[in-house]
Amino acid sequence: MSKVPRKIVKAVRIADTDTGRIIGKSLKTLRELAGLSQTQMADRLKVGQAAISKIEHRGDVQISSLRKYVEMLGARLRIDATFPANAAIGAQVTGVFDADVPDEDQLVFPIFGHDLFRPQRDVVLSVRPHYSEKIMQGKKTVELRRRFPVSAPRGTIAYIYCTSPVRAMVGRAEITDVIKLPVADIWKKYASCASIRRPEFDSYFEGVKEGFALKFANARPFPRQLNLAELRERFGFEPPQSFLYATPLLRRALQDEYPDVSY
Repeated sequence: MSKVPRKIVKAVRIADTDTGRIIGKSLKTLRELAGLSQTQMADRLKVGQAAISKIEHRGDVQISSLRKYVEMLGARLRIDATFPANAAIGAQVTGVFDADVPDEDQLVFPIFGHDLFRPQRDVVLSVRPHYSEKIMQGKKTVELRRRFPVSAPRGTIAYIYCTSPVRAMVGRAEITDVIKLPVADIWKKYASCASIRRPEFDSYFEGVKEGFALKFANARPFPRQLNLAELRERFGFEPPQSFLYATPLLRRALQDEYPDVSY
């Protein structure tokens, strides 16, 4: 693990404030969820048990130590800078980096990590009932979005959340490609595959010059739909306006419960 320069560590040190205590409490909760005692955590970090207690009660920790603590739990620390999608920085960097886009209203840039600007996660797409039914039937093979991470790798899974009045996770499809084009070209190339009429297309893309076409394959409905009440209770899920990244818990649950929905 590379060392963080002392000057940087000093600049980002988390003091004994409300923020520090919140961080300490979060670390304690993560440790307990991992089934580790303070003594066991101290052994992993090669420090005394008192040092772990201090971190968890006061949050008095340097970023480098915080990162080590999280990594000893088998996780990866990530600190992000989140901007509104229309922020000036967006126009300056999106042509150079593949920003993480949790939904179409935000741009997220990791502060550090080994995979900067390279989102590699499955997504949940909010889709109207008329369109989600066609996706599950294999009749709609392209989904259109105003904003989407163009770097999404082939094989990314799109979990389809059907909006009101259905309000349920109904199935999934494989994203085989993400194509960014001027809006006029999207209409010419993909309108029929997207099963969309011109008035709806123009209304959706109003105010933007470019958009994204998500190519689907191997769409499969779930044997049992997960309604919104269940999604909220089990996963703390809230429907996105456009899309969001699937949490590891949700992704694992769907993979375990529907192993027959394969590709």
